Amino acid sequence: MLRRWVAAECGGEAATVTQVLRTIEATSQADGAAGWCVMIANTTALTSHRMRSDWADTIYRDPAACTGGFGMPAGTATVVEGGLEVTGQWAWGSGTDHCSWIGGGVRVVDQHGEPAVTSDGAFAPFVFFEPTDVQLLDTWHVSGLKGTASTDYAVTRAFVPEGRWANLLNNSPVVDSPLGHFPFFGALGAGVAACLIGLGERAIEEIILLSEKRSTGSKKSLAERATLQAGLATAIANVRQARSYLYGSTDAIWDRSVAGTPVSDDDRVELRLAATSAAQRCVEAVDLCYHAAGSSAVYETSALQRVFRDAHVAITHGMVAPRTMEPLGRYLFGLPTNTAQF
Repeated sequence: MLRRWVAAECGGEAATVTQVLRTIEATSQADGAAGWCVMIANTTALTSHRMRSDWADTIYRDPAACTGGFGMPAGTATVVEGGLEVTGQWAWGSGTDHCSWIGGGVRVVDQHGEPAVTSDGAFAPFVFFEPTDVQLLDTWHVSGLKGTASTDYAVTRAFVPEGRWANLLNNSPVVDSPLGHFPFFGALGAGVAACLIGLGERAIEEIILLSEKRSTGSKKSLAERATLQAGLATAIANVRQARSYLYGSTDAIWDRSVAGTPVSDDDRVELRLAATSAAQRCVEAVDLCYHAAGSSAVYETSALQRVFRDAHVAITHGMVAPRTMEPLGRYLFGLPTNTAQF
């Protein structure tokens, strides 16, 4: 489950995008933190299609291999003989304590600290570290997704040999595969949205289990109250619409990737729009179910309070946060827009 997107050339399954999204969704429905870790491991495994084949094989050939890390260039990589020397600290290191390899996005500089590129032209690659080079920091004290252990992590002057990195901003993957051509950031956004679809389904499941509950002083059960009937119907519609739009978009772009048709900026925007919209609709569904449950949902024994906390942490992810709509709307207005991270 943690490596379904590993390239076939490295002994992986190279499953379709929607197959893995369904795995993420089902796991998240059972436990949000577990689903999140499945999402992070698989999206990081997409680097197996975007890095030099010998390093991809070294990192992923072991069937027990699992990778993770944070892609934004929070570290600094200095060009040195034989590779890069990296120092930096990254947040959101989800599942790093069970990873066999940990990566991080870096900004490449020369010996004078000026912007530079690697030998293969990457200016902000995702580099992989030896686990012994990484210090896991005790920072993950949060409201939700606690079980992801998404702690900060750091390296100091860690050596990264030539080629042990992936260029996530390059639209020309090393492995000529449908997963290689599928937009990396689009897959990441879709994975986060799939987590929230699973959480939305779990919230609906839990509120239906409480259908016979009667609030203090009320003769009607939850199921008999008109406002809650409408709330449940709305929550179910939200989740089903989210799933339909997300999977419809990913399937359409997957078909183009299989056919070898270049993925356009319109495709990337559509996928990110579907992911962000799906995430928001599912948080709304979770909120409807949480508030419908009344005071019983605040207790630690309630699954709804955990789903509520997990969903509100998940929606802060940069791939689906509400602010994502701004550049998407800019593009849809026909204004010049940087689509590199779409």
